[in-house]
Amino acid sequence: MAVAATILHADLDAFYASVEQLLAPSLRGKPIAVGGGVVLAASYEAKAFGVRGGMSGRDARRLCPQLIFVGGHFSDYKRLGDAAIKVIGDFTPLVERISIDEAFADVAGCTHLFGTPAEIAATIRRRVRSELGLPISVGVARTKHLAKIASQVAKPDGLVVVDPGAELGFLHELPVELMWGVGPVTRTRLEAIGVATIGQLARLSERSLARLLGPAAGEKLAALAWNRDPRQLKPHRRARSAGAQSALGRTPATEQVIRPTLLHLADRVATRLRAKSRPGRTVTVRVRFADLKSVTRAITLDAPVCSTMILARLADGLVRAILAEYPREKIISLLAISVSHLEEHWDLALELPLGLADEALRPGSPTGMARFAADCAIDRIRDRFGWEAIGYGSAALEAPRSVPDAFRELAEKDL
Repeated sequence: MAVAATILHADLDAFYASVEQLLAPSLRGKPIAVGGGVVLAASYEAKAFGVRGGMSGRDARRLCPQLIFVGGHFSDYKRLGDAAIKVIGDFTPLVERISIDEAFADVAGCTHLFGTPAEIAATIRRRVRSELGLPISVGVARTKHLAKIASQVAKPDGLVVVDPGAELGFLHELPVELMWGVGPVTRTRLEAIGVATIGQLARLSERSLARLLGPAAGEKLAALAWNRDPRQLKPHRRARSAGAQSALGRTPATEQVIRPTLLHLADRVATRLRAKSRPGRTVTVRVRFADLKSVTRAITLDAPVCSTMILARLADGLVRAILAEYPREKIISLLAISVSHLEEHWDLALELPLGLADEALRPGSPTGMARFAADCAIDRIRDRFGWEAIGYGSAALEAPRSVPDAFRELAEKDL
């Protein structure tokens, strides 16, 4: 007997843009984008013209001359995102929030109170629409992966329930890019060998997938293509990393661009780490070139870091190493920093000044301690007067185009 489909994936539709249209009814039905130099989110009306998140504002206006840019109301995003998740929590305590606007829920234990999973999903949708004024799509399936795919198929503003007896028939007809882990690069590689649907991917041997995508990715996608997904919900999930990224359009890979951008990103990430007293030991950078090829490099440290300047210098060294490996790449389109292997309980360990070559990058050295003290002073000023009240010169003087921290806070709310 097949296991019942009791996993829900609920996803607020075009959330940031929908909130803006809710707050300003004059924007309803019009193509809008949240952001400015870069599109952070787009309404469905804008998406119809090809406008997408991460696109430069110039490219977006070229595709849609009538596009309306709005600045973003982060406190309202948080308020309404929290309210939508609370609606889901009224039906089951087993809710795993994975971002500001989406969550999984397992309703297996509450059907005797609220009806079938499909009825619960329909009630959630009605309540979110009537109480909050926002559209939400819900997928119902036996596994997390399939529930998430079902919610994507349901968009915009719909409900899709996948019968356990018809899972593969539903799944194998869908485009491969709906799968978790299939981004633009993977999709391009699969298209090159004639794979456009999940069914076509499922018929490939794991050996072929491993050769094309690598052993780990090949094994994972092969399992998901046959709906083998044993992952359970994690209601009390804690963030395992903190990161920020900056979309740069097509920008020369010069020091004048890279250094202030990395300092700005390091400032964002390190501030969050200090606020929660959770520094990390592994620093990772990602560089995306003009052809959308991304390269990552990481370093794992002896001592955890949360100092802005130390993080910026470590990231700068990693980015320089990447550019040295790819000397023909002169144009970059994105820079990103993340810190992982976060400490649960942390005290700054003091170090004697021993004249080591990397002493300036050691958090417990005299230089590291001075930098940490300066960071804490900046944090206190910002807490009182706002983020823009003070900052590091080269980063503050540049117009930052990073994705604002407020867009990521809910995904890392337990950091």
